[in-house]
Amino acid sequence: MNDELKGEVTRGARALVVYPQMRGRGDLDPEARLEEARGLAAAIGLVVAEVMAIPIREPRAGTLFGEGQIQNISVACELNEAELIIVDGSLSAIQQRNLEEKLKRKVIDRTGLILEIFGERAATAEGRLQVELAHLDYQAGRLVRSWTHLERQRGGFGFLGGPGETQIEADRRMIRDRMAKIRRELEQVRRTRGLHRDRREKAPWPIVALVGYTNAGKSTLFNYLTGADVMAEDLLFATLDPTMRAIRLPAVEKAILSDTVGFISDLPTQLVAAFRATLEEVNAADIILHVRDIANPDTDSQKRQVLEVLADLGVIGGEGEPDDEEALASSIPIIEVWNKWDLLTPTQAGEMREAMAQRPEEIIVPTSARTGMGCDFLLETVGAALTADAKVYSFVIPAADGQRLAFLHARGEVLAEEDAGEGPDGPQLRLQVRLAERELGRFSAL
Repeated sequence: MNDELKGEVTRGARALVVYPQMRGRGDLDPEARLEEARGLAAAIGLVVAEVMAIPIREPRAGTLFGEGQIQNISVACELNEAELIIVDGSLSAIQQRNLEEKLKRKVIDRTGLILEIFGERAATAEGRLQVELAHLDYQAGRLVRSWTHLERQRGGFGFLGGPGETQIEADRRMIRDRMAKIRRELEQVRRTRGLHRDRREKAPWPIVALVGYTNAGKSTLFNYLTGADVMAEDLLFATLDPTMRAIRLPAVEKAILSDTVGFISDLPTQLVAAFRATLEEVNAADIILHVRDIANPDTDSQKRQVLEVLADLGVIGGEGEPDDEEALASSIPIIEVWNKWDLLTPTQAGEMREAMAQRPEEIIVPTSARTGMGCDFLLETVGAALTADAKVYSFVIPAADGQRLAFLHARGEVLAEEDAGEGPDGPQLRLQVRLAERELGRFSAL
């Protein structure tokens, strides 16, 4: 292996993106997949010199691509002066090593690319720990592609020690030890976050969670609705760490809006745990807003990817195939936000309205987070959804019980409030409150 392949590729490096188009795959079309890969590369400052889709009839165990295809990749690298090759798919350790040897350039796969983005963007302590754990898990199986020094042996302990452990064994042991330490630290973080979540659940405010495919406009919508300044760019994975802000809704005094990381197809298995930690907040939500880039030609495919990830993480349940939308019914109401409506042509907008009319059982709100179109109606829709199954209840509560009184005022609609005389704990109040069934259960637990 050439020495120049040992170093890291820096920002601004020229890259060739190759999409191995497997037979029978019907997720994203090749052009959309290549465009997404181009966006992923740009997210860490790489310059994409060329993109190409290569049909794969039978994957080669050692290289994935055939010899002729590898030669075509090599020629494309020479013509475009590319120093890095991004394979927009999954490579085994041996495939990655063999391709680097044949192409004389650094090769990374989709998992490695996404891990690099997460490593650069994670801002919280937990996010950084999750990303480091994912990196170590990814690298643990790839020490085979490292250099010959990993085959050297280290001396054993004691006078009668055997040949000792090889460098690769020592490196693997160090990785295992570091991963165990990170898992312990993450467990402590989870316990702390669980305490915070318990406190939030007792607080008198519903939670509205934004989810969606990466670059669907979640953070732009979040900023518009809350007046926050969360990073929102035309960039894949612009937001990684969850952010929460208070918003006001019709019929609801206050709610908490949560912005989460965007999803993507072929999510690296090493990052599923990181998503699980982030999306624990979604599990606690009262309403999920599924933000879709409705102007994207692959918006339906992106929707299936989001539902699949949510199902894998247990956010929504049901049996059947991931794209069986009826089987993925959620106990948490989902409102589809068809964002970027302003980018549609009049003809496309008409087609989308027809599609909405054919799905009367779903709650769909067209919006443009950039211009604010539809955002007021979205807030009205969320407020209505939070109070959809509300009924009127009568409660007698001690006037000094501020927590329960605040809960009823924030989570319900107080229709009447009057003095109820003295009780065991002093003056009491009688309240007539319109309250949703979910909120009644939370109120009873206070």
